[in-house]
Amino acid sequence: MGDLEFNPPPRTGPRRDYPWLMDSARLSHTRARLVRLRWRRAGAWLWPAFVGLTLADAVIGHLLPPSGVTESLAAAALLALVANLLGVLLLSRPAGALLRRVRTDMPDVVARDYGGTTVVIAVTVVLAVLGLANRSAVQASERAMQDAIVRAQAFIGARAPAPFRRNLAFVSLFAIQPGTIYRACVPSPDGARSYCVVVDRSLPFPQSVRFSGYEPNSVMSAGTG
Repeated sequence: MGDLEFNPPPRTGPRRDYPWLMDSARLSHTRARLVRLRWRRAGAWLWPAFVGLTLADAVIGHLLPPSGVTESLAAAALLALVANLLGVLLLSRPAGALLRRVRTDMPDVVARDYGGTTVVIAVTVVLAVLGLANRSAVQASERAMQDAIVRAQAFIGARAPAPFRRNLAFVSLFAIQPGTIYRACVPSPDGARSYCVVVDRSLPFPQSVRFSGYEPNSVMSAGTG
C-alpha cells in the first residue's frame, strides 16, 4: 500500500495573506495620523491669536482708553496681556466644554484651544466697546466744558472790570458737578486776583452764570483735594 497524498480542502473565503494584513494596518495607522494632524492643525489657533490680539488690544487701549482721557501704549499692552492671560486660564476650559457639547467628536485639547481663542477674541471686542463708550463720555465732557467756558466768557466780557476782560481768553475751569456746574475764573493782568463766576448749564443761557468772588480755582481745588 503506497503513501496516501493529502490534499487540503479549497478555501471558500477571500484570500487574506499576511502582507495584505500588514498593508491594511499601515493604511489604518496613516489614516489615524492624518486625522490627528487635521485636529492638531485645526486647534493651533490659540497662541498665534493670543499674540496678535494682545498687540491689537494694546493699540486699541492706547487709541481708545477704557477709562480716563489718555493711556500710554505700555499701560494698554500690560492691561491687554493680563486680561488675555486671565481669560485663557480661567475661561478656556469651560468654553471648550461647552463647545464639546455641540461637537462631541472634537478632542478635548482642541476644544480647549478653540475656547481659549474665543476668549481672547471676546477680550478684544470688550476692550473696543469700553473704549468707544469712554470716548463718547470724554467727548460729552469736553463739549460741556466748552459750553461752560462760552457762557462764562459772555458774562465776564459784559460785566467784569476792564483788566479782567483783557484776559478773557485765559479761562480757568473747575468742575463742581461735572457736566452741569462749573466755576470759571479769569486772572488779572498781574495775576494777583481772579474774577470768577459759577456756570450752571441746566439753566437757560441768560440766567446760567453768577458772580463767585475773586479767589482763584486753585484755592477751590486745594480745598476739595
